[in-house]
Amino acid sequence: QVQLVESGGGLVQAGGSLRLSCAASGRTFSSYAVGWFRQAPGKERTFVSAMTWSGGTTYYADSVKGRFTISRDNAKNTVYLQMNSLKLEDTAVYYCAAVTSIIYGLRSPSTYNSWGQGTQVTVSS
Repeated sequence: QVQLVESGGGLVQAGGSLRLSCAASGRTFSSYAVGWFRQAPGKERTFVSAMTWSGGTTYYADSVKGRFTISRDNAKNTVYLQMNSLKLEDTAVYYCAAVTSIIYGLRSPSTYNSWGQGTQVTVSS
């Protein structure tokens, strides 16, 4: 079972940038798909971005397309979410998730079986 730890969250002004990291232990990401999700207080967890590790195929929610970029570092066994041009509505707890042997349904939280504990991102005006 892969263990995931998110980091890089914090407070940023609207229009600013943050880079989130998701580090894996116990297993490597080499055979996994990885996703980023976010959840605001009182709201459901929603899809942000995903990537198939081996093929490098990426997916983005319409709300973040052109502003966020998902990437990976194989040597560090880490996936990143670069967030630019941040908006107030991006405020949420951000979670990374992983699943093995799956390359479809990556926009759905139920697809994943490993989750990090989340990192808070707060965007201020």
